[in-house]
Amino acid sequence: MPAEWEPHAATWLAWPHNLDTWPDDLKRVQRTWVEMIRTLAIGETVDLLVNDASSETEVAVRLGRGGVDTRRVTFHRIPTVDVWIRDYGPTFITRADRSAALAFVNWRFNAWGMKYPEYVADDTVPLRLNEALGLPAFTPGIVLEGGSIDVNGAGLCLATEECLLNPNRNQGRTRQDIERLLRSALGLQRVLWLPAGMAGDDTDGHIDNLARFVDTDTVVCVVEPDPRDENHRALQENYRCLTSATEPHGRRLRVVPLPQPDPVMADDDRLPASYANFYIANGVVLVPLYGGSRDQAALDILAPLFPGRRVAGIDARALILGLGGIHCVTQQQPAT
Repeated sequence: MPAEWEPHAATWLAWPHNLDTWPDDLKRVQRTWVEMIRTLAIGETVDLLVNDASSETEVAVRLGRGGVDTRRVTFHRIPTVDVWIRDYGPTFITRADRSAALAFVNWRFNAWGMKYPEYVADDTVPLRLNEALGLPAFTPGIVLEGGSIDVNGAGLCLATEECLLNPNRNQGRTRQDIERLLRSALGLQRVLWLPAGMAGDDTDGHIDNLARFVDTDTVVCVVEPDPRDENHRALQENYRCLTSATEPHGRRLRVVPLPQPDPVMADDDRLPASYANFYIANGVVLVPLYGGSRDQAALDILAPLFPGRRVAGIDARALILGLGGIHCVTQQQPAT
């Protein structure tokens, strides 16, 4: 599995339409999609899933009015329950030498441990998507969401015990079983395990809210210095694990602290807002912003880590009401 910063042929998204997810904010979320697609299409093709022909026509008009170069957008009429293509979509892989071959891993998707049974229908999306691509597909037979792993393209993978070892995903499988399958499916040498995720995260601790590779030797890790914050202890433990971890050749990783956003609430519930839920595209990094006091600090930390890319803040306040972020709704297709 190539690192996310390696060249893309395309970014895949699904158009938001689910009123159960955003009963009062769907129009705002759709405007967020227009902004993301406009920004992404400058540097790469955007492959966009829509439910049917009428949806395609409507969305194409909206994108054009929003300043999107629609020549850079390819529509696919593949119905979806919702937009979380990072989790139910394919994980694209290449040959280790980055030669022309492209394939994908078709994980099982069980709607985040069967929390939302109606979402299991999106498990069919990768094979339907592949009707257009015609790629070799590998099926390891385990439940895994794309947001639960992050790789550096050089043999290392980040994941959390809370998610991948959770009995609601792969009951009866040991850590050794999961590591063996990940090494085989993604061409890994080592999995670096963090203990747990943050409050309000119904994914059981997806790594893309916690820690992300930004180059082969550098990880950003979300921290919260206030000991009164409910996430302080878990995030400090994750940071400690990363600062003590070594790469396969024995060197320590460079670990860059990234602040947690000010708490984002819906009624009395804390939402899993995270600046780590960014997406690295050709020439640009999309960073979710939440209108809080730490937004600018997060941008200032991330910008120097991506030389040659523009770091673009995207207002994610409507998106986070659906309990996900920018990385959760995007899926990169590597260039070959």
